[in-house]
Amino acid sequence: MTALVLALAACGGRPENAEKAEGAEAAAAADYERGPHNGRMLRDGDFALEVTIFEEGPEPIFRLYPYLRDRPLDPRQVQASIALTRLGPSVDRFSFAAEADYLTSPGVVSEPHSFDVAVNAVHSGKRSNWTYPSYEGRTTITAEAARDGGITTEQTGPALLADTLPLSGRVEITPEGQAEVHARYPGRVVSMSVQLGQRVSRGQVVARVESSESLQTYSVTAPISGVITAKAVNPGAITGNGAPMLTIGDPTRLHAEFFLYPRDAERVRVGQRVQVRSTAGENTAVGTIAAILPADDVLSQTLVAHVALPYQGGVWRPGLGVEGVVQVGAGEVPLAVRTRALQPFRDFTVVYARVGDTYEVRMLELGRRTDEWTEVLGGIDPGVTYVVDGAFLIRADIDKSGASHDH
Repeated sequence: MTALVLALAACGGRPENAEKAEGAEAAAAADYERGPHNGRMLRDGDFALEVTIFEEGPEPIFRLYPYLRDRPLDPRQVQASIALTRLGPSVDRFSFAAEADYLTSPGVVSEPHSFDVAVNAVHSGKRSNWTYPSYEGRTTITAEAARDGGITTEQTGPALLADTLPLSGRVEITPEGQAEVHARYPGRVVSMSVQLGQRVSRGQVVARVESSESLQTYSVTAPISGVITAKAVNPGAITGNGAPMLTIGDPTRLHAEFFLYPRDAERVRVGQRVQVRSTAGENTAVGTIAAILPADDVLSQTLVAHVALPYQGGVWRPGLGVEGVVQVGAGEVPLAVRTRALQPFRDFTVVYARVGDTYEVRMLELGRRTDEWTEVLGGIDPGVTYVVDGAFLIRADIDKSGASHDH
């Protein structure tokens, strides 16, 4: 039906009932009448102006198509301007010049395309004015509903972004938490009173040895409290040749040993903060690098960073695999938002700005990102209040209201 009406208009034979029918179709299809270029049709008597945003170029810009009695009008006969009042408020102003069969403005219509529009046009000395709302990604939620929904906000501003490096390693008993048990004098082991894996206390008798010189038997005691982690002799064996009889480890004195490859070793320093997570569960801890030492394999040039771990009731066990994130540097950026505040919207990453009880998307140009902060290069100003927690409620309300990208 629409194609037929447009064909009749081009031939100058557009009947009145066809015009009414098309207007009814447009009203049924949207909240406003659309023109031949799918823009918003603004009418003032016989004069009309179709407002479109051309988005096929590098940046979206306005194009205005003028009509007189529904026929295309030479754009050189029309002067026009547009003012966009954004949430905040701020006002973007556009002036237009004729080009081809439309009026255009060099000013970019920046995202979001959500504003109150005021259009002014002059043709044959007559001034026409229109105003209308054109919102996208905007909704209103009362303060009480926001509070009940767990919505929290902060203001955009500078932040300290940490530069991090991922690590992998395992849990081991610290050197201070390990002790070897030696016989004081060479001799024959008369008895052993402990087994592998048994817990012992400092000063507890763990073996008796008959001295080869005096033939007297003496007791061997545990130098620390812990667990027997290695056992090298049994009753009847000869000991005292320098090799340890037993090894004791204290399972409460642990650290994570992270492997540093040559390409990363220059960035890691003693004292840097490390977040530690178990690969076998959700246990986490925070510590600092206490020492950086060469690995056992000298040829690999790998270093090992030691990070002390709290006991935490035994959740950390020797041999357990761990992952770490070490903060290797930090720098302040002039503008950042909380990383958890970022949300998808169309093809953009956004946050939701709040002005009073009104919330609206802000399309962001992003820089560096950490788990806590993300640098913002454009799309939002400093000092703007934005949603940190509960943004999914804002998105759901916008989806429900149908505040879409439409011009």
